[in-house]
Formats: sequence, structure tokens, C-alpha cells
Amino acid sequence: MSGKRIVLGVTGGIAAYKAVELVRRLRETGAEVRVVMTTGARAFVTPLTFQAVSGQPVHTELLDESAEAGMGHIELARWADQVVVAPATAHFMAQLAHGLAPDLLSTLCLASAAPVLLAPAMNQQMWDNPATRANCQVLSDRGITLAGPASGSQACGDTGPGRMLEPIEIVQRLGVSGTGCLQGRVVVVTAGPTFEDIDPVRFIGNRSSGKMGFAVAEAALAAGARVHLVAGPVNLRTPAGVERADVRGAVEMRDVALALAAGADLFISVAAVADYTPAKPERQKIKKGPPRQTLDLESTPDIVAEVAAMEEGPLTVGFAAETENLRQHARDKLSRKRLDMIAANRVGLDGSGFESEMNEIVILTPEGETDLGKGNKRDLARLLVEEAARRLKGKDDIESCTAQNTRPATRN
Repeated sequence: MSGKRIVLGVTGGIAAYKAVELVRRLRETGAEVRVVMTTGARAFVTPLTFQAVSGQPVHTELLDESAEAGMGHIELARWADQVVVAPATAHFMAQLAHGLAPDLLSTLCLASAAPVLLAPAMNQQMWDNPATRANCQVLSDRGITLAGPASGSQACGDTGPGRMLEPIEIVQRLGVSGTGCLQGRVVVVTAGPTFEDIDPVRFIGNRSSGKMGFAVAEAALAAGARVHLVAGPVNLRTPAGVERADVRGAVEMRDVALALAAGADLFISVAAVADYTPAKPERQKIKKGPPRQTLDLESTPDIVAEVAAMEEGPLTVGFAAETENLRQHARDKLSRKRLDMIAANRVGLDGSGFESEMNEIVILTPEGETDLGKGNKRDLARLLVEEAARRLKGKDDIESCTAQNTRPATRN
């Protein structure tokens, strides 16, 4: 980002202290940073702190007597190549979603043609509030990028989504255009459950929420990839910038996934695809009758195995959700389906894995394994994507070397 001109907006949240580190990180990349602070932000960190780390005066007032024509917001809006707001509070996001401009920062965001990235930070209940979710959707629809939030412990004592991303992660999001480990790659991610219809009102399903798959898609996007997300029935917001296709059953997911995988570099199968589907779904609702009923099932397509078997197909990563013998079952799946890599995670009735913000993953490859440990799904997704990117680079190096060795020798 050498020479890039960034306006960093800081709003009134406890995470404002992290913005100081963000300025330092941005300057390390060669970017020039000018800081705009709201009144609330100045209650947490002083303007002098930001002036010291940025090397530039800090802007706080909408009408600036020292600016040309007294309109500092217009000058900053024209100067910026990128606007970043970190932390972005629920209040500031609501202002922006509704086009309100009561202060310098919100006015600047409306007046600038530069791309805007928001790093939300708030209490987990505020983040999950329907009003905040609606505002996020409005902002995303208008082309504003939302980076985060992350999950974890919060200053108020709560635990959940709402933590501002770490400064280095925000810098990585901004550097997608040239520095991501998946820059220029095409990635396909499957996520969520599949629903296999028994009749018009009943289906066979599972407890997958899709959160892990969506986190993987977001991490791949942050790493610079063009991301296609094939999602089963879930109630999750599409990460801004990800191309999403919604499906219901295993057969539909297979058709969409295979079509996308043909042009992909990396395929990550996170979806919990049903192993069986009713052989003959009833066209009308089945009425209650005998005490016992028999349901005739047939196996569904093995999507990840089909992708792995594609000639010149993508590097293929599977997931193994197991309740026992985690490594043994995962390694068997890795070998049987001829995958390049598999992420094994334990699930069970205690809520681990499914329907949770947390997960615990061990990555297995034909050569060995890497324990990613336990953490929130966004952090684990980032580590998983980094591992996949390293393996993809190694595959490219091998193929390049093979191609060179098979070229006919030249004669002098």
C-alpha cells in the first residue's frame, strides 16, 4: 500500500485504543494516514496520541478554519484513496446507513468517492440486534465493506461476536489487491446443511448453522481470492464481496459445486451434506397412521470425492465432523476420498462445533497433521485458509517443476 492515502475514522468505543496500533501498521506498509476523531472517540484516546503516531494533525471539527474555504471535510474527502472507520460503533453505522451527517466523519464518508471499510465494534447483543443487522445489510448493499467483527470476550464481560478485528487483520483486508496469500485465485466453499424432502412439510436435515463455512469464505476473500459460496438453508448474511448461490438438497448442491469447481483453484467442502435422501418424496403430506413407518432412503452424491477426482481439478479440502475417534475417521476419509487436506472437528450433543461460535480443528494431510487448537470460527477459518494456501503454492511449484522437466531439450 505504498503511497496510498488513507483517512482513518475513529468513533467512540473502547476499541479506539486499537486504532493507534492500526495507524502504526498502516504506516509500516508505506501508506499515509490522516486521522478523524468523533467526540466520543476523544473520550477514550487523545488526539495528541494519534498525531504522534501518524505524523499528521488530527481532524475533529466539521468546519475547520485552517482548511481551504473552511471546508476540511471536502478536502479530506478528495484526498483519500481509502476511508477506514475503526472502530465503527452501532451508532455511527446507523448514521451512515440513513445518510445522516452531523459530524466531520459521517460527512466525509458521504462526500468521498473513495471505498469505505468499516470495522464494527460493539456489545454482542447490539451486534445481533435486528436494527444493527438491517443497517449492516444496507451498508453492504451500497458497496461498503464490513471487516469483522470477531468473536470473543468483551470489555463489558460478555462473550460473543462484536470485537473489533485486530489491526493486522484490518491491514490484510485493505491489502487484498496485492498482498493476500490467495491473490488472483478462485475459491469455492460449500457451507451449511442440506435438506432432503420427505414430503412438502418434512425433511431430513442436520444441525449445521453454516457459520464455519461462511467464516472460511470470508477468510478466503480477505486473502485475496475471488470466492464462490454454495450455501444450504441457513440464516446468515453474505460476506460483502462473496458470490453466493443458495441450494436446498444434496443433488442441487452437487450440480452447482461441480460447475464452479471446474474453474477453481481451491475447493473447501465445509457443508454438512446429508448422506441419504428419501428415495421417493411424497407429493402430499404424509398423514399419521400406523405406529411404525418405514422410510426408504438412497445415498446422496459424494460431492467432495467427485471434486477430488476431477482431472486437473482444484486442490480439495474436506471437513470431517466426528463424535468419536476423530483422527482415525478423518484420516480414513482423507485417504478414501483422495483429498489433499481435511479439517477434523469434534461435534456432539454438547453443542460443540454445530450452532456455536467456537470450534476445535485438527488439519490432516497425507504427510502429517497440524493442530489448530480451539478458538472462534473466524480465527480458525483464517488459519485453515493459510494452510490451504501454502499447500496450493506447493502444488503449483511441483507442477511447474514437472512441466519444466518434461520439456524437450534444446540443442546448440
